[in-house]
Amino acid sequence: MKKEIILIGVLTLVIVVLICVLIFLPGKTGLRTLEETSGLNIISPIANTEVSSPLEIIGVVSGNGWAGFEGQVGTVKLLDKNGKQISIGILGATTDWMTLPTSFKTILNFKPPETEVGTLLFENENTSGLPEKGRLFSLPVKFSKKETTEVEIFFGNMVLSSSNEQDECKRVYKTFRYVPKTLSIAKVAIEELLRGPTDAEMLSGFFTSIPAGSKLNNISIKDGIAYVNFDETTESGGGSCSMASRVAQITQTLMQFPTIKSIVISINGRIEDIFQP
Repeated sequence: MKKEIILIGVLTLVIVVLICVLIFLPGKTGLRTLEETSGLNIISPIANTEVSSPLEIIGVVSGNGWAGFEGQVGTVKLLDKNGKQISIGILGATTDWMTLPTSFKTILNFKPPETEVGTLLFENENTSGLPEKGRLFSLPVKFSKKETTEVEIFFGNMVLSSSNEQDECKRVYKTFRYVPKTLSIAKVAIEELLRGPTDAEMLSGFFTSIPAGSKLNNISIKDGIAYVNFDETTESGGGSCSMASRVAQITQTLMQFPTIKSIVISINGRIEDIFQP
C-alpha cells in the first residue's frame, strides 16, 4: 500500500509538470523570438555599442522568414529605454532582393534621447500578414554622449505643397538632422541634403529634386559668401521646375547659417549656364 501511494504521488507530480509546460510554453501563433531569427545578420551596429545620429544600419537576410519583397526586407525602429519610438527606417535591399542572401542598408536620423540605452527592433517583411510568419529581432544599443548639433535640411513636400501657387517649384520645407558638433557645419548640412530624405521623412511627404549620387566637390565661405561646388550629376536630368527646386534646396539649407549672406553655386567650377533643363 505504501508503494502504491508513492507511485500515485510521482504520477501526480509528473502530470502537474506536464500541465504547467503546456500552459506556459510559448505558442507558435505570435512573432518569433530573438533565438528563432537565425535568418537575420546585423553587421553594424554591434550589440551594446554606442550609436549616434546619423546611424547607418547594414546587414544580411538569408531565410527563415527573412527575405526581400519589392526592394526591401523589413523595417527597423529605434526605441529608447522606455519603449518610445525615436526613429524608423526601411531596410532597403542593396543586392537583388529576389535572391538570398540579400544585403540591406538604412540610415536613421534621430534626436538623442534622455535615456542612456535603447533598442533597435527589427521586423521582417511579412507580406502574408499572418502572425505566425512574423519575425522580430531585438538589438540593444547605447546612446553616445557626444555633443550634437541640430541643422535644418530643405526638401520638397507633396503633402504641404500646393500646385496652385505660382512659385511652387521654388517652395521647399525644412526638416531636421542631428549631427556631431563640428566647425564644418555648412559642409555637413549639404552632405545631409545630398543623402535625401530619411524613410520617416518620405512617409511624411518629403522628397528631393537633387539626383541620387550627387556629390559636393568643395565648399568655402569668405566675406559672407558661400562658394559651393558640385559634380555634374547634381544638374543632370529633370525639367525647369526640378532645376529651380534644386537651387532652392541648396540655397535655403545654407542660408540658415548667420555667417552666410549670399551663395554662389557652381558645377565642377563652372558658374555660367548651370541647372538648365
